[in-house]
Amino acid sequence: MKQIYLDHAATSVLHPQALEAMMPYFSTVFGNPSSIHQFGRQAKQALIEARESIASLLNANSNEVLFTSGGTEANNLALIGFARANREKGTHIITSEIEHHAVLHTLEELAKEGFSITKLPVNENGQISFAQLKNALTEETILVSIMFANNEVGTVQPIKEIGELLKGHQAAFHSDAVQAAGLYELNTDELAVDLMTIASHKLNGPKGIGCLFVREGIELEPLLHGGEQERKRRAGTENVAGAVGFAHAFNQAYAEREQRRQSYKLYRTMFFETMERRGVAVLENGESGERLDHILNVCFPGASTEALLMKLDLQGIAASGGSACTAGTLQPSHVIQAMYGKDSHRVKEAIRFSFGMTNSKEELAYAFEQIADCVLSEQGKKAFIE
Repeated sequence: MKQIYLDHAATSVLHPQALEAMMPYFSTVFGNPSSIHQFGRQAKQALIEARESIASLLNANSNEVLFTSGGTEANNLALIGFARANREKGTHIITSEIEHHAVLHTLEELAKEGFSITKLPVNENGQISFAQLKNALTEETILVSIMFANNEVGTVQPIKEIGELLKGHQAAFHSDAVQAAGLYELNTDELAVDLMTIASHKLNGPKGIGCLFVREGIELEPLLHGGEQERKRRAGTENVAGAVGFAHAFNQAYAEREQRRQSYKLYRTMFFETMERRGVAVLENGESGERLDHILNVCFPGASTEALLMKLDLQGIAASGGSACTAGTLQPSHVIQAMYGKDSHRVKEAIRFSFGMTNSKEELAYAFEQIADCVLSEQGKKAFIE
């Protein structure tokens, strides 16, 4: 049985070149980058080069790239670190209803500390209203956190326009760019972001490493206390091997971004052509507007997410529901609920296919036929029961 991975938005395979670049830092170049002897200096140099490499992709200074353990920590540091450090300016924060839980749950914790959180609604395409954002701004607003592109449905938000709007306001602008990194140009000056989150494992880098872009002059209160690493903003011995792999993967993805996007567009076309030819009823969640090409979120009327995922897994096809599984229980997608309402049939039928570096046209042609078989079986069963 073929094994076909269509869950690259959850995590991606490590790029061979990134793995090769990392190998010396697991063995011969093992020093602590904070040590002043030659072993430490070798590790320090690798860390410097990785930081400079990533900074160049962001049109940033190297001292504006702060390494973290991944996207979750970067989001926590951006939100909690900034809010606590700038509380005297105000206590109001604006976000959207469809942010990643690493943002939403972090803001819930800040609400317990007395911060006021405004969650902007989205339309059926998963997009916020620019006018509603503008109206939500107050003199107390100190931070706006809007993701670049949604991890479940792929909707791209008007980040550049938001950045322009906030130039005349005291509020700092944070964007979770985890899903967009490697596929979009993330020029921090053009986007006018003050804080931006990126995770290595979503762009064919290693797990356990990510970064937070922190514009010069932005003050953050550290979450971790100990040494003076990362300019005293994030204590702890740096993950040198991870940083090296992250930088290599990011550069590779950036260089190949147009080629990859064209491939993903082809796969999307193939999918819908196959479903139409096979007579499969399918609806795309958030079908209009700009979106990430590698994320395809759909629902098959009459086929529940849980039943379909199990059938696909038995056929060797890995996909995911509208939301990640928590403690082994499939949770209804907060994103799909925000877009269509909690009573919509789409909430129980949403399924996400996400493409990546290892997919090919040939294997996807096979996979789409298998998906059609599974869906027709479920839809037929539903029709029989009714």
